[in-house]
Amino acid sequence: MDKAENKVWLTIIGIGEEGWDGLCPEAQEALRTADAVIGGARHRGLIPDEIAAYEAWPSPMKALVDKIPARRGQKICVLASGNPLFFGIGAHLSTLIPPEEMRIFPHISAFSLICARMKWSEPDTACITACGRPVENLHRALFHKARIVLYSSGPETPHQAAALLCARGFGGSRFSIFEHVGGPHERITTLRADALKAGDIFAPLNSIAIACRADRGAPQYSTAPGLPEAAYDTDGQITKRDIRAAALARLSPRPGQLLWDVGAGSGSVAIEWMRAAHEARAVAVEMNPERCARIRRNAANLGVPRLQIIEGRAPEALESLARPDAIFIGGGITTPGLAEACWAALKPGGRIVANTVTLEGETALLPWHRRHGGRLVRINVEHAETIGGFLGWKPARPIMRWSATKPEEA
Repeated sequence: MDKAENKVWLTIIGIGEEGWDGLCPEAQEALRTADAVIGGARHRGLIPDEIAAYEAWPSPMKALVDKIPARRGQKICVLASGNPLFFGIGAHLSTLIPPEEMRIFPHISAFSLICARMKWSEPDTACITACGRPVENLHRALFHKARIVLYSSGPETPHQAAALLCARGFGGSRFSIFEHVGGPHERITTLRADALKAGDIFAPLNSIAIACRADRGAPQYSTAPGLPEAAYDTDGQITKRDIRAAALARLSPRPGQLLWDVGAGSGSVAIEWMRAAHEARAVAVEMNPERCARIRRNAANLGVPRLQIIEGRAPEALESLARPDAIFIGGGITTPGLAEACWAALKPGGRIVANTVTLEGETALLPWHRRHGGRLVRINVEHAETIGGFLGWKPARPIMRWSATKPEEA
């Protein structure tokens, strides 16, 4: 045994519906010799009774997960369904435990099994989970890929997913519900999403394969920035479509990065930032409680329910937030201390965009341009509207925009 193996104390084992017989000899030996085995209540029945010291995950799991690093020195095994690194507990534990102290035995994931049953290419299928995540995440996937596999969080998930599809105009989508996939009790129910009945009952362990089909007239929203205003519940306080698309191009959404949307209004910039890049995060800061409620509805309806919403007045509301990679100031640039607080918080290499439609706002932006450079742009947008029996141009209010990138630290 080499030195690296001597350090290993945590073993994470993926297990399928076939149970013990589906585990490799090394995984079986790890379970037999463990000081403690942690897994779901369902997993207890998949391994031999003589394996003692079994601990079932509590609900919520986080209380026990966060205590696992403190058990260094014991031989711990963690059981997970399928592939522990595919939306599984292994992905989280790998952020808490050094890699040289753990080993992982993956099993085939439910996603792979279902794609094989459906004869779907897995890379061409959106694989998402409702375990520990809102089912509304499904909405964005509707416009990203034509095929979706949704890993369920319980027997109610098929009904929640079907209701969402119907509400979004995708009721005609083919809906295949897999129960106990990969095991002797596997069952597949296939129907249209709008044909699912309230009394239909499914096993707690289920997943759903969705072949997306939009109903006639259903709105089709791209993941590209610049959604129509009709996509939002708004009181009129919203960055208009053309201006919003241009702002997001400057903000440059990137995977995993964090945006502050200050004076968020309807939340459109934050929402489209999150839709545009994988695992992009955003905080919408808005002082009006009714608008905060609208932002929450808009985020859920457009597939980014994890948008963080802070009800409060900037710059005071910004003080406890994580440092952002990008900041959008949609209004309030004349508020004392706001621009200073945003620039100070912005990470080196981060991007900032500020819009204004007032002369006072333009006056406030000029010193920032002189001090930090970047670009001042005046944007004029005109829309054709009827004048009698003809068409004429109706100009919108011109927007002045300052955008800049914060220099990297020396």
